[in-house]
Amino acid sequence: MSRIDRINESVKREVSDIVQKEVKDPRLKFVTIMQAEVSRDLQHAKIYFSVFGDNSKIDSAQQGLDSAKGFIRKLVGQRVRMRYTPDIDFIFDESVSYGAHIEEIIEKIKHES
Repeated sequence: MSRIDRINESVKREVSDIVQKEVKDPRLKFVTIMQAEVSRDLQHAKIYFSVFGDNSKIDSAQQGLDSAKGFIRKLVGQRVRMRYTPDIDFIFDESVSYGAHIEEIIEKIKHES
C-alpha cells in the first residue's frame, strides 16, 4: 500500500467518523462516505458520498456536507497527520444508485422470462 493510499484511507475513515458522530445535522443521517481521493500535493481532497433516498435527499445531504465542510476539515487536520490539511470537496457517488438500477433491470428481466 502506497503512502497516498494510506492517506486516502485515513481521511475516508476520519471523515466518515466525523459525519456520523460529530456533525449534528439531521440532513446527514443516512450519508455514507464511500471514498476519499487526496491529491499528491495534499492540497485537495475529493470525498465521495452516498445517501439512501431520492434526489431531494441527495441535494439536502450535499447542502449539509457543504455547510459542515469547514468543521470537518478542521477535525481532519487535527486527527490525520499530514503536512497540509486538504481543501475538501464533497461529490455524490452515483455508482451505488446505478448498481441498484441495474439490479432492478435484471430482476425485471428474470420475472419476464
